[in-house]
Amino acid sequence: MFSRSIKALALCVGVALGLFTGTTAALSQAYPTQPVKILVGFGPGSAADLLARLVGKEMESRLGQPIVVENRPGNSSMIAAETVARASPDGHTLFMATIANTLNPAETKSNFNLARDLAPIALLGTVPNVLVAHPSVPASNLQELIALAKSKPESLTFGSSGYATASYMAAELFNAKAGTRIVSVPYQGGSNQSLSDLLSGRITLMFNVAATLAPHVAAGKLKAFAVAQSKRASIMPDVPTLTEAGMTGYDAGIWIGLLAPAGTPPAIIEKLSGAANAALATDDVRATLKRQGTDPAGGTPGEFADFIRADIEKWVAVLASSNAGK
Repeated sequence: MFSRSIKALALCVGVALGLFTGTTAALSQAYPTQPVKILVGFGPGSAADLLARLVGKEMESRLGQPIVVENRPGNSSMIAAETVARASPDGHTLFMATIANTLNPAETKSNFNLARDLAPIALLGTVPNVLVAHPSVPASNLQELIALAKSKPESLTFGSSGYATASYMAAELFNAKAGTRIVSVPYQGGSNQSLSDLLSGRITLMFNVAATLAPHVAAGKLKAFAVAQSKRASIMPDVPTLTEAGMTGYDAGIWIGLLAPAGTPPAIIEKLSGAANAALATDDVRATLKRQGTDPAGGTPGEFADFIRADIEKWVAVLASSNAGK
């Protein structure tokens, strides 16, 4: 009697799993049933906006529905992130996340958590940061720069876009790894004003995106020490990474990736991930990204989820260390 009951239960579970699998597969085949909207937390022309439009256009033919990019700037893109987190988890409202969404909660103690409130689809690209200096800095490589900074604590300055921004955190991570005390100088005008002061020699160092810095390095107005991510920048292939230059475990590249509301069915996530990765593999997309100074990424939802968790943990630790030193 007991054996028959177990068999009956197993049959019911098998049927239920079969129905669930069939329902999920059918849902994936039917999706999308309407235009897909991608919310970008920055204005038109930003790196996230350009990447969303470029990849979104390629994804349209694979999904069979238009993809509409909508700009919702504000609060370092957290307004757009929270809007998508509250959207229906049906795959028709997506979010273009950036490093700002792992930095901002660390700074503000926001209730929003990228790893919990959104479902990763794919890491789309990275925008390499490069460590550069004014030509007057008497160092020709990373080791000489670190030795100089240690011999004259607080004499060198990093230009940044403000507390807990990507450029500030890159500088603080550098200080933590190198054991230096280079002073961060915040600029309300952002990277444009700090770059202007670096070119004039008012500040000495900066982390900024490779595409912006490349012309100044080529003209000899700045000197590049290293790329602040795990791979060299395609737009500046001759510049080594910080790891290659002798600072292991350093990665402060600006990343951009696609996410959906938490609870979106895995079959839909996989379909979106496949479309995004296929778009990144096309020659046109890769050539356009290279011209824009963005390196294509790609990968599985699981890999992107691991990347996000590690990024959050890294910046929380860096910010805590930075605050401890104040």
